Amino acid sequence: MSVPVITHSDLDGELTALGSAPHWYVGFSGGVDSTALLHLLSRWRRANPGAPPLTAIHINHGMQSAADDWQVHCEWVCKMLQVPLISHQVSVLNSGRGDEADAREARYRVFEQQLGDAEILFLGHHLDDQVETFFLRLLRGAGVQGLAAMPARRALGRGELLRPLLAFTREQVEQYIREQGLSCIEDPSNSDTAMDRNFLRAELLPLLASRWPGYRRTVARAGGHMSATAKVLAELLPLPETVYSAMGDPGVLQQSLAGKSGAQQLRSWLQAAGLPTPDQAALEEFMRQLRESGADSAPRLQCSAYCLQRYRDAIYLLPDEVGLNLAAFQLRPGDIFQVPGVGRLALEPTREAGVFLEPDELLHLGWREGGERCSPVGRGGSNSLKKLLQERDVPPWWRARIPLLYLGEELLCVGDLWLCRSSRYRDFAPRGDSLWRLVWQRSA
Repeated sequence: MSVPVITHSDLDGELTALGSAPHWYVGFSGGVDSTALLHLLSRWRRANPGAPPLTAIHINHGMQSAADDWQVHCEWVCKMLQVPLISHQVSVLNSGRGDEADAREARYRVFEQQLGDAEILFLGHHLDDQVETFFLRLLRGAGVQGLAAMPARRALGRGELLRPLLAFTREQVEQYIREQGLSCIEDPSNSDTAMDRNFLRAELLPLLASRWPGYRRTVARAGGHMSATAKVLAELLPLPETVYSAMGDPGVLQQSLAGKSGAQQLRSWLQAAGLPTPDQAALEEFMRQLRESGADSAPRLQCSAYCLQRYRDAIYLLPDEVGLNLAAFQLRPGDIFQVPGVGRLALEPTREAGVFLEPDELLHLGWREGGERCSPVGRGGSNSLKKLLQERDVPPWWRARIPLLYLGEELLCVGDLWLCRSSRYRDFAPRGDSLWRLVWQRSA
């Protein structure tokens, strides 16, 4: 039986509907799947000149000896196709969950950070990938949401992730590569059957195919039923009550997670926020810790794209810690800085209460080291910064991230939380002059 040929016109309906996106990206490893997708998208854009600009993103995990050679290959392919390429080298942290999961986490962090508002990331997952994901999750005891496998479309960061090849088999993708005469990278780890996905692909699924040749479509259809069921369940369950920390972190009240449905409620809340749902086993363990641990404990759930942690009576979505580097630096009036994991900091003029500064006066911005004191404007006496932050109910994960503005050894302000009574503090600006305040736009 001949295999239906993939053409770029097969993507007409889906891609035409995405024509208003400001930018398209494609995750490009240089392997068969991503090469076929990149080639299809570039051909479709040539046939549709009004399409958004397309850029490939290559992630160099550094986990194979040939990783740098693969990056060079991707650069060559993109040059041939006249598609710009962004390459990122990442450090894959060992979480204990396996190399594949750790590499995926590092990769998706880059993707999420790359996407701007309403921008699209395309990935080359196909029907066989979907079937493999279904069985892997089934063998791990996944529930309805997990057995829905990979969604064809979901939110990612400020944009969206799409998988336009989910309707096509691996055989169809490989046939497209052969017909187009495309060169691809072969990752030697794909033949390592010590990895669960490779064992499933090489040993178990061919046996299923010999008995039930159409099983892929059947399994994909079952996954679709699971996805529809998960959506109905989410609609029936009430969303937990949303709260916000003193620093603006969104969260849910623990008491609003009702009994046995609490895990599903938390999933629904995350989905409503445009976030991927956590692994079922990890979520169940997190819920167990919430139930059984003491009120002063802080159970934590680390996912690929975010982190959840309990603080007092609520579970909060923590700010991103990727790239967090709290190095001290110097600044002058009018300077603007972007500090990863902290946010945008700017010294801006004000006519109201602030600090008096000379035009080129050099200031120092640092972070808590312990023992700092401040006399906040509006309250009497000097207080330890530790006590002030506790009274303000600042969550623990923010306390080390509070920017401290100094002139010499004198503390002028604590982020945008307090102006300190200092030699430079003024209640108002003289006519025609300005004072200065630290303006802080926090990281999400």
